[in-house]
Amino acid sequence: MDLFAPAQVANIGTNERRKRLVVGIGAFVVGLGLAVVLVRIGAPALWRLPLFVLFFVAATGFFQSRDKT
Repeated sequence: MDLFAPAQVANIGTNERRKRLVVGIGAFVVGLGLAVVLVRIGAPALWRLPLFVLFFVAATGFFQSRDKT
């Protein structure tokens, strides 16, 4: 452990972190729902590819909220 390492300071407030978490959770729920629907109807894999964007937004929102950035 480095005793002289700078302390991590949050650069966003509580409200902004909450917004990012809500966006992350919302994108994950929508992505998961669409994934289930597309798999159940037997949609081609190419149609499921845009789900990557939703899961990317979900991960970004979650990690930004967790890391306070």
